[in-house]
Amino acid sequence: MNNQTKKQKLSGGTKFLLAILALYAIAALFNFQFVFESFLGFLRMLVRITPILIVVFFIMAGVNFYFTPPKVKKYLGHGSGFKGWLYAVISGILVSGPPYILFPLLGELKERGMKNSLLAVFLYNRNVKIPFLPVMVFYFGLSFTVAVSVFIIFFSILNGLLLGWWVRDDKKVFSKAG
Repeated sequence: MNNQTKKQKLSGGTKFLLAILALYAIAALFNFQFVFESFLGFLRMLVRITPILIVVFFIMAGVNFYFTPPKVKKYLGHGSGFKGWLYAVISGILVSGPPYILFPLLGELKERGMKNSLLAVFLYNRNVKIPFLPVMVFYFGLSFTVAVSVFIIFFSILNGLLLGWWVRDDKKVFSKAG
C-alpha cells in the first residue's frame, strides 16, 4: 500500500460518525419525529455538559502549565515517598465529578511520571465523599461514618501497594505484545 492510499483512509472516529449519521437518516425515514426529538435531546445534553467540558479544559491547561514532568515525579513519582501517598489520598477525597472526566487528567499525570500505585490510591479515595459525610452521620451515626472512611483510606493504600507491586512500570504486565 502506498502513501496516497494510506492518507485517503478514514479514521475510526470518522467512520463511527458516518455510521451514526447513516443510522439516523434511515431512522428518520421511518419515524422523523423520534429522530428530531432525539436530536433535540442531544442538543440539550450538549448545552448541559459544555460548562463541565470548559472547566475540564482549564483544569488540564493548568495541569500542563503547573505540573511539569519534574514536579510530578517529585510529588507523585517513584521517589515521592510518604508525601506522594498523602497527596494521592487527600486529592482523591477532595476531587469530585465523574471518573470519565478525570481519566484524561490522570492519564496525563501518569505520562508525566505519576506512579501506578498512587493512581490507584487516588481513584479508590474518590469513594470518601465529603458532601455525603453529614448525610452518612445522620443515617448511620458518627462511629460508622468514621470507620467506613478510615477503612476506605486504609484499603486504598493497601490496594495501591498491591497494584504497584503487580503492575510495575518496568514490568509491562498488560502490554499488547504479551
